[in-house]
Amino acid sequence: MKIRFVESISAVPPEQWQRLQGTDNPFVDYRFLHALEQSGSVGGESGWQPHHLIISHDAGQLLGAVPSYLKQHSYGEYVFDWGWADAYRRAGLAYYPKLVCAVPFTPATGSRLLTVEQDEPQAGELRQQLAMELIEEARRRQLSSIHCLFLPRTEAELLTGGQGEWLARHDLQFHWQNQNYQQFGDFLATFSSKKRKNVNRERRRVREAGVEMELLEGSELSADHWRLFYQLYRLTAYKRGGTAYLTEQFFKLIADQMADRVVMVLAKKGGEYVAAALNFRGGDALYGRYWGCLANFDSLHFETCYYRAIEYCIEEKIARYEAGAQGEHKLSRGFMPTTTHSLHWLAHRQFADAVADYLDQEREQISGYQQVLQAHTPFRRG
Repeated sequence: MKIRFVESISAVPPEQWQRLQGTDNPFVDYRFLHALEQSGSVGGESGWQPHHLIISHDAGQLLGAVPSYLKQHSYGEYVFDWGWADAYRRAGLAYYPKLVCAVPFTPATGSRLLTVEQDEPQAGELRQQLAMELIEEARRRQLSSIHCLFLPRTEAELLTGGQGEWLARHDLQFHWQNQNYQQFGDFLATFSSKKRKNVNRERRRVREAGVEMELLEGSELSADHWRLFYQLYRLTAYKRGGTAYLTEQFFKLIADQMADRVVMVLAKKGGEYVAAALNFRGGDALYGRYWGCLANFDSLHFETCYYRAIEYCIEEKIARYEAGAQGEHKLSRGFMPTTTHSLHWLAHRQFADAVADYLDQEREQISGYQQVLQAHTPFRRG
């Protein structure tokens, strides 16, 4: 058995990577991770240096992998540890570089401990070995910490059930669940009268503004559509005072190599596009990732990013829709508070103990907050 870390996913044969369990998630798809590297969205001066863990047979056949990165900062992760970094700094210790097992700029749950197709407990044992190799690498390189972000609950529980070196962290996102709806009206029928009227009013305002909606998949999208979307992506980042992490080349590569996973919702006014939302489809889920607009219209964000995507999920029998991080406003539109899981390993034992105490309190607060939110869903009682 060979264990190594590679500085590019191109060191792995694509067909072998794609056979690993978990790669039905679009963001650990070889093509997505390769596009990030090939486009310069990661690597170089980005602060995200690819450092993927690979385990293979002596003959070279891939057994398992972890998409991971050496980080010089905490941007683009969506699980915030700035306070931990500051505590290290005040103690005279170096928090960076650290090792992050995640998909850059993508707060979507998906497998991080990828293994070949096999029955449990063999797959579980291989995942535990992957986790142990991450820790060994952190010790060899004298890294401060490891952060496995947006893991499935099963992977998180597998590791926290071991020797206790991994610290569990919870957060909340808002996800839509398909209850075998036949049409959008069936979904709205589960709402209270007031909340149902609010949704219908928002959708009507978009129509009354003369905005027309389109939904295009994969090969239906032209180069012009992709150029427009990149402009919208850059403009949205600028308006929010953020950073446009992804390059134009990234979107070109996705268009060329991964069109089968793409669903784009576009809004048109007077024959000109004014807004668009980019979604990725994988497994039993649709993932909303980016959106932008050139002009402001009442409720257009909700129509483009939520309602049209929900209609698509109903038509395609897709089980759930994850519309990205944060957003309490999603609750009143039928997205339920859902726990997300991350795991953290810190080399410094005193800091690890302090962070463990903090996370115990944070998980309790998150649980209480989720219970409060559950009491304010738009659905009819009973």
